[in-house]
Amino acid sequence: QLQASGGGLVQTGDSLRLSCTASGRTFSSDTMGWFRQGPGKEREFVAALWTGGKYYAESVKDRFTISRDHAKDTVYLQMSRLTSEDTAVYYCASRRGDLSYYYPDYDYWGQGTQVTVSS
Repeated sequence: QLQASGGGLVQTGDSLRLSCTASGRTFSSDTMGWFRQGPGKEREFVAALWTGGKYYAESVKDRFTISRDHAKDTVYLQMSRLTSEDTAVYYCASRRGDLSYYYPDYDYWGQGTQVTVSS
């Protein structure tokens, strides 16, 4: 299971850190991804971390950072310089395979955490 947390209401320009904690099995060798779904929008790729490195969507590159703490079996998404365009429900997900930014490729999903950025 994956448990996402850390969402909230922030203002434009603020920072926020999301956490995704794994339980029930180890996800240490999985590809871990963050996706988001804004109001009236389709779910979109945000960032992923796998053995080959890290990859970001162009819209968040240089503002968001994905990282992993193996000891805690937790993946983080540090978000900075947030804008209203970042308002969405954020989901963490995992897959036993290489990088993919196609959400159906992911096997396990957290429940989502709401991020709202007010201007």
